Amino acid sequence: MSEQLLGTVAIVGFPNVGKSTLVNRLTASRAAVVHETQGTTRDRKELVCEWNGQRFLLVDTGGVDIASRDSITRSIADQARAALAEADLILFVVDARAGITPGDEELAAIVRAARKPVLLVANKLDDPRLDALALEFHRLGLGDPFPLSALHGVGTGDLLDEVLDRLEEVGSGAQAVGEEAIRVAILGRPNVGKSSLFNALLGMERTIVSDVPGTTRDAIDTVLERDGRTFVLIDTAGLRRKRKQRQGIDYYSELRALEAAERADVALVLIDAGEGIVEGDLAAADVARKAQCSTLVVLSKWDVSQVTIEDVRPELLRRLRQRPPFITVSAKTGRGIARLLDKVAELYTKHTGRIATAELNRFLGELREARQPPSRGQKRLNLLYGAQVETRPPRFRITVNDPSLVTRDYGYWVENELRERYGLEGVPVTIDFRART
Repeated sequence: MSEQLLGTVAIVGFPNVGKSTLVNRLTASRAAVVHETQGTTRDRKELVCEWNGQRFLLVDTGGVDIASRDSITRSIADQARAALAEADLILFVVDARAGITPGDEELAAIVRAARKPVLLVANKLDDPRLDALALEFHRLGLGDPFPLSALHGVGTGDLLDEVLDRLEEVGSGAQAVGEEAIRVAILGRPNVGKSSLFNALLGMERTIVSDVPGTTRDAIDTVLERDGRTFVLIDTAGLRRKRKQRQGIDYYSELRALEAAERADVALVLIDAGEGIVEGDLAAADVARKAQCSTLVVLSKWDVSQVTIEDVRPELLRRLRQRPPFITVSAKTGRGIARLLDKVAELYTKHTGRIATAELNRFLGELREARQPPSRGQKRLNLLYGAQVETRPPRFRITVNDPSLVTRDYGYWVENELRERYGLEGVPVTIDFRART
């Protein structure tokens, strides 16, 4: 079931004033990528924040530099404006040690024009003796500055108290997503079109799309309602080939992508159809497998691809152990987008489904007849009985006379036969062979 939230709070500010550090402090997480490089956050990111038993939605945005002519920076500003329009309360973060900058004044004008309640947060004041530095910000016309240090946690509890008080007056009462939602992570190497697909699914410009590899850095969650089903779409940073010296923003961005996969039910592994299957695609599929996601391979940019289904199918079957189903789409033309969500829902049904014990044991009986089990000396493996013990994803326990007789080849054969019989292609299947006690 969905859970009621007090409202939505948007955090905005000039680049590098500490917005993402504040997000991580308020949510007691490391959900936002923090790095000393200016402009690390680009898309807007939504997180549920809890304080004193109350919950609200916190929206982190990229640093807004209106004067910049850079196309990505302009897109960041557009994302921040969208966040302001949807918010019940705005946290306008400034760097108290730096004083008022022209960028602060320009952004303050946008915040005032939004005509929403505002809390002016004077950040980077870790010593109460420096609180006087915040007084200068009165001339922005946004009320009394709230001194704090996001990095050290000084004043953040008082800020959260004030946020709850304000939301009780103006909050819209948003809904938190319940456990029944289908969580979908979009994985792939850089520049295969993940954000374009994300926006095509939503039918709106929700994340910044650029042909510069590595535009997305955080894992971005967005709720989509369709035909009575709730999807949580998670756009992620591109997964690069493993390098010994990966560091800085790339390292933390990839870490967020891995975490996104671990909390997803279904992973869409995007492959550029024009380039075919490369090592980076296999790495993305392996991330999905290790995270126990059900996997759907999405062949993107199909409108400009020269390859055919016959070229792709044998490669997928040969190189991906979970034997995932695949679909062809074009985010540009919209081809296959609606069908993609139908495929996700089907895969989720299998991901969370249960096979009746009687049916499973009939199947095991057929396996005993279909292939001679392995043996050692005079002792031969016997599949005695089985049961499904977990869902989301499915896990099975098969009781045997001696687990040491189960060979790797035979175990894979049982797994593949199980997939084929019950349509579990792309679903992570775990089989535990146990001795009878």
